[in-house]
Amino acid sequence: MSTINAMCGTKTYKPTDKMSDLICENYALLQVLSRFGVSLGFGDKSVREVCEMNGVDCPTFLAVVNFLTEDSNRIQDHIPSLSVPALMSYLQQAHSYFLDFQLPAIRKKLIEAIDCSTKNEVAFLILQFYDDYVSEVRNHMEYENEKVFAYVNNLLAGKKSDEYNIGVFARHHDRVNDKLTELKNIIIKYYPANGDNQLLNATLFDIFSCEEDLASHNRVEDYLFVPAIMELEKEVK
Repeated sequence: MSTINAMCGTKTYKPTDKMSDLICENYALLQVLSRFGVSLGFGDKSVREVCEMNGVDCPTFLAVVNFLTEDSNRIQDHIPSLSVPALMSYLQQAHSYFLDFQLPAIRKKLIEAIDCSTKNEVAFLILQFYDDYVSEVRNHMEYENEKVFAYVNNLLAGKKSDEYNIGVFARHHDRVNDKLTELKNIIIKYYPANGDNQLLNATLFDIFSCEEDLASHNRVEDYLFVPAIMELEKEVK
């Protein structure tokens, strides 16, 4: 179960709910706000009002929020209300967050937390594993940015490709968390203790959080984005 699921159970949020309540009850949803371009400082305004203030499609915002806060992958409740451009923008912003902010920030903390100044083979292995993992994530997301989203933009313009469809993406939508699991195991099981491990533990906590965030991101792609594009393909066809 993801952090979001654990915090909020199965409550379904509505346009009339206060946006501040949504965030206070589920702080992990701050990432959703950020990726939709929603700014803080909205007082007691409702979800609908805050979305309108920020030019965000409210049904799509709530579809993502409620999908992430459910314990199951119930897509049928969400697909009809989705705006494909809004959802695609959300995914693009998530890619930018991972590649340009979160993963580099974790690497910086990792270098500070492990002893890279000496011939520490475990430290070298940890950093190598992390860099390999980031490379995999970058390749994965750049493919989506350059190939998949370009294909969807053409669909939105009424252009259907005979050589590609979203099913190709869905069949090859590889998971990028296997190497991260191995990295966590190396740190937990084999990195030698050297007194104060607070920074290393904090970095490890960030790695766990990143893993959960990426898993939620993949769920949105698999269970919201792909079915929505399949419906769009039928319309264009």
